[in-house]
Amino acid sequence: MLATDHIETAQQFLRDADREYEAGDILQASEKLWGAASHVVIAEMKRREMPVRTHRQTVEAVNALADEFESPSLADWFIAAQGLHRNFYNGDLDDADFLNHRRRVIWFVERMIELTG
Repeated sequence: MLATDHIETAQQFLRDADREYEAGDILQASEKLWGAASHVVIAEMKRREMPVRTHRQTVEAVNALADEFESPSLADWFIAAQGLHRNFYNGDLDDADFLNHRRRVIWFVERMIELTG
């Protein structure tokens, strides 16, 4: 996939997450939000020709981008995405926590597109 394909996928996953949440499936919505955050990071990693093989590389890329753009909130918002990924497996977020994480992931995706697009 090209970087632009990853951005389109991230945006589609945000829409899918809304649909899943509205249908009452917080687990699937959580995973779609995680996917949106991951794909927007992978897009920038591909643009920069960085290796994209492990979760650790993705986390390190987010931390580096947060430093580069002097935007530490990027790293915090990505942590919310990781929490949603865990929720997909554990189902431990209640509705209020899910919505809080969801808001941060949407901010993350939008800010990444703004900063890197």
